[in-house]
Amino acid sequence: MALPLDLRRCQVLGLAGTAFLALGGETAGALPVADLLAPASARAALGLVAVYCGVVLLTAAWALLGRLVHGPRPPGERSLLLVLAVWAAPLLLAPPLFSRDVYSYLAQGAMVDAHMDVYAHGPDLLGGPLADEVAPVWRHTAAPYGPAFLALASALSALTRGELPAGLLGMRLVAVLGVALMAVALPRLARHSGADPVAALWLGALNPLVLLHLVAGAHNDALMLGLLGLGLVAALGRWPVLGTVLITLAALVKAPAALGVPAALVLQLHAGRGALRATVTTAAGAAATTAAATAVAGTGYGWIGALDTPVSSHNWALTSLLGRGTGALLEHLGSGLAPLAVPAWHLLGLVATAVAVALIWLRLRLLPVYALGLSLLAVAVLGPALRPWYVLWGLFLIAAAAPSTSVRHRVAALAGVLALAVLPSGGPPRPGQLALAVCGGALGLVVLWQARQAAEAPAAGRTA
Repeated sequence: MALPLDLRRCQVLGLAGTAFLALGGETAGALPVADLLAPASARAALGLVAVYCGVVLLTAAWALLGRLVHGPRPPGERSLLLVLAVWAAPLLLAPPLFSRDVYSYLAQGAMVDAHMDVYAHGPDLLGGPLADEVAPVWRHTAAPYGPAFLALASALSALTRGELPAGLLGMRLVAVLGVALMAVALPRLARHSGADPVAALWLGALNPLVLLHLVAGAHNDALMLGLLGLGLVAALGRWPVLGTVLITLAALVKAPAALGVPAALVLQLHAGRGALRATVTTAAGAAATTAAATAVAGTGYGWIGALDTPVSSHNWALTSLLGRGTGALLEHLGSGLAPLAVPAWHLLGLVATAVAVALIWLRLRLLPVYALGLSLLAVAVLGPALRPWYVLWGLFLIAAAAPSTSVRHRVAALAGVLALAVLPSGGPPRPGQLALAVCGGALGLVVLWQARQAAEAPAAGRTA
């Protein structure tokens, strides 16, 4: 497919960004334990600079692509899908980046394959090389994921026989499948919502967070969002039961997608289906899918109790930060209530989430896809744990259904800022690493300036 010159430049710039990410990840990524380098080593430092140079280049390419999308002659959907494929290609064989969660997925899959209770024990019970790859904070923590994802992880464990490289590639391909489903669903959801499908693809599928965390990080959020989007598309059409099944499977990957089940019901009511029939079929479809997935996984219903899996002590969610700050203040004052500060703020966050979701649906009940996107964003922001890729829960649907351009611009700015928020190793930052990250970003800006100068030089020559 021949692309216009400006679109080819965006494609090449973004490809350079993800190539830098992949190369830098070879020494600074979330590598297997045997391959980890000391953060102060020259190779790790060079890798960190390369990763942040790549992040800046990719983000700039995405921003420039956004100008084309909102310009007088926007590219077509197929052109954007080609750009997405080109940008993602270097990341397919790269090591995990920005998180070690993929190692937890593999260890939990091996536990299910070995008939261990992943909802009562952490990967430490498994032992061996896979358990050693899991971040220490999660080795003794039960799985917070649903039986649909664990059944898939178990099948992958059996297929790869616990081999780490094959397992990592398998999880990466699962994440890519999820992103592909997102890209399929976005234009359809946008057309139903009266939004621009090309702009929806740009914001919901090509934004840096998707490439950095869903593709490079191989997070199961990609599969959750892909199933959720496809389920909403089915619910909008002639297959409401299939829509309920797909959305329930998404929730059985990660629990936040459960908010999509009542959204599917609202979509059926808007389509003119009877309230009683729609309610019964939705409830029955969700219950049957849950029972079937749980039976196939063989994990039992312990996943319900595992939803309160403790969060990391390094978690920077709003309620956790407020809780730690309040606890420090109470401890300074000599109060015995200091240990209760974090749990109290987490409870307040859950109450605030419930209130926010209720208000969103009361006000936007005629825009169910948009309301669901805002609800998922509220769950991410006000919940007890927050990671940059959690924002994608809401951003994905906001991209498809936001009624105003200003909302899209704000969400796009948030995605651009969060792209810089996590080190490629997935660990807590050290001052020296932050300095290297800034150097990498500055290098990216220099490359952008040089590229602009090179692009403007021929144009100036033709004018002369």
